[in-house]
Amino acid sequence: MTNARRAAALAAIGQMPAPLGHFVNGRSLSGAGEGFAVTEPATGEIIGTVCDATEAELNSAVAAAKAAFPQWAATPGDKRKAILHKVADIIEARAEEIAAVECLDAGQCWRFMSKAAIRGAENFRFFADRAPMANDGQALPTQDHLNYTTRAPIGPVAVITPWNTPFMLSTWKIAPALAAGCTVVHKPAEWSPYSARLLVEIAQAAGLPDGVYNSINGLGETTGKRLTEHPDIKAVAFVGESKTGSAIMRQGADTLKRVHFELGGKNPVIVFDDADFERALDAAIFMIYSLNGERCTSSSRVLVQASIHDRFVEKLAARVRNLKVGDPFDPVTEVGPLIHPRHCSKVLSYMDIARSDGATIAVGGEAVAGKGYFVQPTLFTGAHQSMRIAKEEIFGPVLTVISFTDEADAIAKANDVVYGLAAYLWTGDVGRALRVSDALEAGMIWVNSENVRHLPTPFGGTKASGIGRDGGDWSFDFYMETKNVALARGSHKIQRLGA
Repeated sequence: MTNARRAAALAAIGQMPAPLGHFVNGRSLSGAGEGFAVTEPATGEIIGTVCDATEAELNSAVAAAKAAFPQWAATPGDKRKAILHKVADIIEARAEEIAAVECLDAGQCWRFMSKAAIRGAENFRFFADRAPMANDGQALPTQDHLNYTTRAPIGPVAVITPWNTPFMLSTWKIAPALAAGCTVVHKPAEWSPYSARLLVEIAQAAGLPDGVYNSINGLGETTGKRLTEHPDIKAVAFVGESKTGSAIMRQGADTLKRVHFELGGKNPVIVFDDADFERALDAAIFMIYSLNGERCTSSSRVLVQASIHDRFVEKLAARVRNLKVGDPFDPVTEVGPLIHPRHCSKVLSYMDIARSDGATIAVGGEAVAGKGYFVQPTLFTGAHQSMRIAKEEIFGPVLTVISFTDEADAIAKANDVVYGLAAYLWTGDVGRALRVSDALEAGMIWVNSENVRHLPTPFGGTKASGIGRDGGDWSFDFYMETKNVALARGSHKIQRLGA
């Protein structure tokens, strides 16, 4: 079955143009720009070549989105709803194919990717159902006026998505944009571009009009920069590194682009001594070692109360040693390869950083011998808050354990980073849960839980972890402009000047 899934992924990619170009205005473009190789993380073998978009190709994609915008914006919400539900139907029908492609070019494990495509379909259905209400506003009456608000789509938007779970995160950004009535130019990550091609083809097959959704491949330094600077792009939704988010903000400043950033994190798991020990242990392990540690909401540091610290570390180390590393297509594999040799080298560099700062590598700390970009699941102990491993996003299967004494100490250590995306709190005391949640500098907090998404709720971070919120109506707030109309009742006095 493992070989069959890999063969299916290769077959799916084999059906795409080679080298992979772009999809603009309802048709495939072969691509005239310089090509770059995409490798399979598990083997290091080249699986295809992708064209960096030329300036003319990028401009053609933006022009197509601009031309298609008036008609798509005017399309009734019920009709947009029907098309987006059809997209979800096709995603579900092709879920295994999509998952196989993600395993191949992103190195993600089958046990997680087999569900990721279904989550993508759920994203489309959720926002499809809200498309008819996207324009809805509020009635705000006063004594002399009836004020009411309405919303209108902002225009053509850029969506730039990351390489870690590319298909699901693309749906998370693109579905609400389309539901709102915006047209889209999507630039997927250059290290894992193939599932994005599946998505745009699926959308076209579902009946999305030409030009509404365009996909442009390329490097961030070239294609990404041109896209974020383009004057006809009205907003940029980006998922990726905080440093790249800062660059995009600068690039879009001259044209005053609206931006939505989902950026990095150094998310704490805070475990108090009255917590459900085993559940907290399970959640901490799952949230850092699943998806190869390559997720923005990972539990990359665990803060454990001193009274249970040694016991927790002992149990944690035993579990980390037992994690199954291997072929991402094998359903028993829990940790697969990292995405790219450059990223693999970055993660491995933190092993020397940990040693030089005085931390202990209790488990792992080495590359896995053989082909591919594998890193042993790693556990740092004996760490303190001043160390780089406690403050910097590593974005790999690496967990840092830090001890704390009491509530105040836990809060101070949790907040002592530049990031503020997510936090996880484990305690049996409801009052403590409320107090600590209020004090944590994070956009999202899960109490006695791992990261479980509820689509109507806001998703996003504070500080260097992002700007804005996704989910529910918050997505429409980003992709739409709010307009207020004030209707006079004829009763208010108007001053007469110059009479």
